[in-house]
Amino acid sequence: MTLTGEIPTAVHVGADELPWADIGGGSKLKVLQVKEQEGLWIVANIFQAGYEVQKHRHTGPVWGYTVSGAWKYKEYEYVNRAGSFLYEPAGSVHTLQCVEDDALVWFHMYGANLNLDADGNVESVTDGAGALAAYYALCEAEGLPRPNVLTD
Repeated sequence: MTLTGEIPTAVHVGADELPWADIGGGSKLKVLQVKEQEGLWIVANIFQAGYEVQKHRHTGPVWGYTVSGAWKYKEYEYVNRAGSFLYEPAGSVHTLQCVEDDALVWFHMYGANLNLDADGNVESVTDGAGALAAYYALCEAEGLPRPNVLTD
């Protein structure tokens, strides 16, 4: 078999090429890639014990991989530990809680997070474009160089 035409080049982003931005309480965020037209956003987080992400509903599917530490969803019994893989179908609702310091988690998401208030009403929306804008703003506020995030 012979390949014809131009072969796309793989894109490598080194571990130190994107800075960690502080999101509060010692927890951090890296936005790795955003393909706004596809609704794709890929992030890495380092969460500290006690950190909680607002209850939210996903409009698209999510895949998560835990590299280190441990975290869970308030609504479920299981705990995600190093090596755990998680799939969340569109429509899933949960509240992320970190149970161990330095929980490093990678999320691959499509769509948006509909952030919910105590009554289940949509309070705000976070999507790839919003996460990227927030990441740039956090980096700028910390005096970090503008990250070269993979985008459309």
